[in-house]
Amino acid sequence: MKIDYIEFSSPKLTETKDFFSQAFGWRFNDYGPEYQELADAGISGGIAAGPLAPPLVILRTGDLEAALAKVEQAGAKITKPIFDFPGGRRFEFLEPGGTAMAVWSET
Repeated sequence: MKIDYIEFSSPKLTETKDFFSQAFGWRFNDYGPEYQELADAGISGGIAAGPLAPPLVILRTGDLEAALAKVEQAGAKITKPIFDFPGGRRFEFLEPGGTAMAVWSET
């Protein structure tokens, strides 16, 4: 699995989007009032409306169930079991050191 996406959160989505645009020249794909996808930031990513949290590193896989089993066996704490979202499915976890991560697949 490789890092595929990074997701920021912000309780002030519009202000965060404006900052990233002005400071870094990033553009966005607008997915409504709750989500903005990074269009040209050098890596795929987005900004979700919500409480402030550290960025979420998201890995991509072709077999979500196998990835879930693998991270559980390696000692991860699953924080959100597999769920559907527009574009695919994912789960979220904490690695043993406490970093929040996720794995997604298109199916």
